[in-house]
Amino acid sequence: METKMTLEEHNARKSRTYKMLLIFGMMSILMIFAGLTSAYVVSKSRPDWLNEFQLPSAFIWSTLVMITSSVTFILALKAIKKSNNKSTALLLWATLLLGLLFVFLQFKGFGQVIENGYFFTGSESNVTTSFLYIVVLVHLAHLLGGFISLIIVIYNHYKQKYNAVQTLGIELSAMYWHFMDFIWVYLFLFFYFFK
Repeated sequence: METKMTLEEHNARKSRTYKMLLIFGMMSILMIFAGLTSAYVVSKSRPDWLNEFQLPSAFIWSTLVMITSSVTFILALKAIKKSNNKSTALLLWATLLLGLLFVFLQFKGFGQVIENGYFFTGSESNVTTSFLYIVVLVHLAHLLGGFISLIIVIYNHYKQKYNAVQTLGIELSAMYWHFMDFIWVYLFLFFYFFK
């Protein structure tokens, strides 16, 4: 005897499947950063390691901006669940702008490191700053996926594909965005306290 799924059951199954696939992807990204931070720990025993190296102030500001962008994404999801389309749009745009500000501050931080006389590549570089450079660039590369996802969500929102009961696209994008936020906060705290 064949049983048919209702539309709600089909949507619930689809939602669980997409979320599980995203979680698997995020776990593989987490493993990349676990490997990079493990290599950082091992390299700390090198004689050319900079024990007095301080993170640039722009990284502190970028961390606060990234956390704020997660808050705006949470508020956007709450707004769409209340069918408040105008607030949702404003909050999604705010998240995107904060994300772009985060990237700007990351590169400003690179500039501050160079102004302090440290270099990331070349004969004047050292392993400490090279690790910082690689880890931040890998994070930014993964954050690019978050930007693409967020732009698609904004586009779909204007096409009215989301409403109080259909929020899957925003939920998936928000999960990834929060994950990238978590990764950055972890990396920032790691670099700040593990010298």
